[in-house]
Amino acid sequence: MAAFTHHIFVCCNRREPGNARGCCDPDGGEALRSAFKTEIKKRRLGPLVRANKAGCLDQCELGPTVVIYPQAIWYGGVKLSDVPRIIDETVIGGRILDDLLIPEAKLNNPPATRKAE
Repeated sequence: MAAFTHHIFVCCNRREPGNARGCCDPDGGEALRSAFKTEIKKRRLGPLVRANKAGCLDQCELGPTVVIYPQAIWYGGVKLSDVPRIIDETVIGGRILDDLLIPEAKLNNPPATRKAE
């Protein structure tokens, strides 16, 4: 089997309501992950493109967070409505969506320094 061209990890971590760091999957339904799986299937991109749930990706203040490997593209503030665009523009078209991209300077920084602008 060929290697994945895109492996999409969708943060499905949950925290108690009101947590200062936020929560990527507040209702616990994994709706964002399901939307990615649906769009991948609709476009017949499997088995080379896969969407998996991830535990905490530690970018909570910028979430919901999605990371696409092997390209190492980190997207934050992802909404259900963004999923088709991510598949079409990034996975199929190879373009990075600047409005969702988490700047490298904010990745893996202490929470107080990476709050969304």
